[in-house]
Amino acid sequence: MTSIKKQVLIVGGGAAGMMAAISAQRSGAAVTLLERNSRVGKKILATGNGRCNFTNINTDAESYHGRNPQFVYSALSAFGVQQTLNFFEELGIASKAEDLGKVFPMSDQAASVLDILRYELKELGVQIICDAFVQEIKKEQAQFKVKLANGISLQGDSVVLATGGKAYPASGSDGNGFALAEKLGHAVVPIFPALVQLKLEGKCFLQIQGVKFVGTAELFQQQKTVAKDRGDILFANYGVSGPPILQISRKAGALLQAQEEVVLKLTLIDTLSKEDLTKLLMMRWKNRPAKTVEFSLVGLINKRLIPVVLREAGIRDLRCPAGNLTVEEREKIANILTDWRFKVRGTKGWSSAQVTAGGVATAEIKQQTMASKIVPGLYFAGEIIDIVGQCGGFNLQWAWSSGYLAGQSAALDE
Repeated sequence: MTSIKKQVLIVGGGAAGMMAAISAQRSGAAVTLLERNSRVGKKILATGNGRCNFTNINTDAESYHGRNPQFVYSALSAFGVQQTLNFFEELGIASKAEDLGKVFPMSDQAASVLDILRYELKELGVQIICDAFVQEIKKEQAQFKVKLANGISLQGDSVVLATGGKAYPASGSDGNGFALAEKLGHAVVPIFPALVQLKLEGKCFLQIQGVKFVGTAELFQQQKTVAKDRGDILFANYGVSGPPILQISRKAGALLQAQEEVVLKLTLIDTLSKEDLTKLLMMRWKNRPAKTVEFSLVGLINKRLIPVVLREAGIRDLRCPAGNLTVEEREKIANILTDWRFKVRGTKGWSSAQVTAGGVATAEIKQQTMASKIVPGLYFAGEIIDIVGQCGGFNLQWAWSSGYLAGQSAALDE
């Protein structure tokens, strides 16, 4: 006698949702995947600048943030980096590791990752319903009833909420999953954009937008360093961007949410101490005292930065001979080059953010199974949970890990 398969409904066809569907179907369930867009996996195509940085070999619990970052342990143990690499290799993705542990498909195409996932969903027999916006989820006795915006209703034994967050709304992420979770009785930690650019106070940005430098970005709260990163930093008309800025943006966003004052320190030249830089500047000015102070910095920093740096240092006559600079003026120039500070006035919005910080409270989710502690048969996966990773493949790894565990649990839990 053939046993009746458990009916699992997956809400959200992003990375976590597709992995949950594959995991649940492989575990013996009959899976229906509901996606609001016209096709699954739209956001994957934008990851890694279109190359899909699908994991990071340096992934560990320290790579994540939230009210309880240790929540990631069970999912990463059940389906970690090696399992992820094996999974994608078995499906056809040859991978390569690049700087800082980032892993990409050898094809350098995010579409490759999406293609093999869609192929596997089809091969397994997962039912995919697109253009399916979930309006309501209700638990009636032992069954879930999922109502779509077009009036269609579906029933299932268990539901995995993998709707993503609110970042990159062009992909279909509008925060609807948080509303669904709240209606089911779950608390949602306040959300805000993460891995996002910072808006700064100041009038110089139009003049230097597009200028890039390799340096250090450091966040201060009440004179104390709270986040720091190094790499390519890009000035924009609103403030700054670049990988180091994205890395520290979650902390900036959290402090701004708490109405705290946040200060950003930029070190334009971080390969020399302030003392050594001062000596270098003194030597340049001593060797060519007739050069204008503006021209004396050519070859040291980007030419477009020079007039802005000098004005920030309080020097009004940019054509005065470098040899005529006072000791105080020399000190101010060295200060700006090693310690240029700005007040952070905000972050860019959801359309610019890569991920969402905040989400469904982890205290209400069973770490070992991704199951709700409030509604039996309800599971969570991916960005909807109050877990956010650093930039560099960590958030996709969280999607695979939590999706795998949630899908498997939804299929096998009694």
